Amino acid sequence: MKRPARARKVRWGLALAALVLLALAAAFLMWRPAIAPQAAHSAAKRVDQVVVQRGANLARLGMCASCHTADPSRPFAGGLGLETPFGTVYSTNITPHAPTGIGDWNLAAFDRAMRQGVARDGHLLYPAFPYPHYTKLAQDDMRALYAYFMTRPAIAAPARENQMRFPFGFRPLLAFWNLLYLDQSPWRQDSGQSAAWNRGAYLANTLAHCSACHTPRTLLGGPDLERRLEGGEAEGWYAPALNAHSPSPLPWTQAHLAQYLRSGIAPGHAIAAGPMQEVTIQLGRADGADVAAIATYIHGYLKAAPARATPAQADGPLPAPDDRDPDLARMRLGYDTYAMACASCHEAGRGPGSGAALQLQKAVALYDPDPRSLIRIIRQGIAPPAGEAGRWMPAFGAVLGDAQLTALAAYLRRYGAQAAPWPELEQAVQQARKP
Repeated sequence: MKRPARARKVRWGLALAALVLLALAAAFLMWRPAIAPQAAHSAAKRVDQVVVQRGANLARLGMCASCHTADPSRPFAGGLGLETPFGTVYSTNITPHAPTGIGDWNLAAFDRAMRQGVARDGHLLYPAFPYPHYTKLAQDDMRALYAYFMTRPAIAAPARENQMRFPFGFRPLLAFWNLLYLDQSPWRQDSGQSAAWNRGAYLANTLAHCSACHTPRTLLGGPDLERRLEGGEAEGWYAPALNAHSPSPLPWTQAHLAQYLRSGIAPGHAIAAGPMQEVTIQLGRADGADVAAIATYIHGYLKAAPARATPAQADGPLPAPDDRDPDLARMRLGYDTYAMACASCHEAGRGPGSGAALQLQKAVALYDPDPRSLIRIIRQGIAPPAGEAGRWMPAFGAVLGDAQLTALAAYLRRYGAQAAPWPELEQAVQQARKP
């Protein structure tokens, strides 16, 4: 009787020792010293305006305003909630307001945050801030970004508290995450590629961090690098694959991709929606040659998508359901909903200067491997941010019930894309109703 009791004590002792070792390892890995604050605005007095303008372009390429601006009248003041599978992370104030922003950060503190995800006071940042991409930035670009942000108007905006699910609010876990996923090796050019391709590769993989949304994530939230650019998600939207697995029903050309990145619209392709809309607004203000370089690089992957016959090659309205359809009742409801809500704009087809919409057999959301983007587009519509130009689509979330929306998505998938039904479509529609 004594041996089992002794064995249990030994096991508990080993488990306790393992926990202590893990805690010590976490403390060792996460500890970073605070960097002494600098006098407010001391950096701004020394900067060259040419460098500032270069930093402005880099900030646009990095879409910094998209995440760090909740109120357009308070640019870069943070406060925007970013939904992640682990909770909501609120962006922080990156204006030079010393008490609440980065006004007392010197270049070393800024550089450490950008490359290692460590704030000036030494606490670890969540990788919703894409420091794993910024870590490979050239030092001159880092200086230019710092100069740009340090010359923005200072705005008082205290950080909001993140709302993380247990146990992800425990920041020492980030030390292990960094150990697994933070690659701080320097950026290297590919001598076998053109200068434009290399410029695009650098921008896409550092500032623009394209793969952050367009690459699947592991269970721990790290990038699944074996499936790079194979499609991911962003704030509840499906971010389509940008490689040979692209669901696009029509092939992309480099020119059309460059046009899309700068304007959110290109011939034969759906307009940008969801988080991608903000990306295109920022890229539309960036240097055109840089955006063209990104398109050159990304198109190098997209063009690997095999040619395939899709309904997008044909024009015309979507058909009524076949009377022999095994899911006829739902398809008829979907078709009736399409005729009531969609057909008047989408059947007309998009002209160069028309306000009409893309014929739906060309819409990539019908071909995505999951229905999240289509459901969100139908429910939320598409509207440019306040004060921005752009095409729009009305929201039908308050008009259509779950049965109608589910039937419409099922109908569009079958008769628009001629693709196999989405599994668990009903659950996806219900999930999209949650805030």
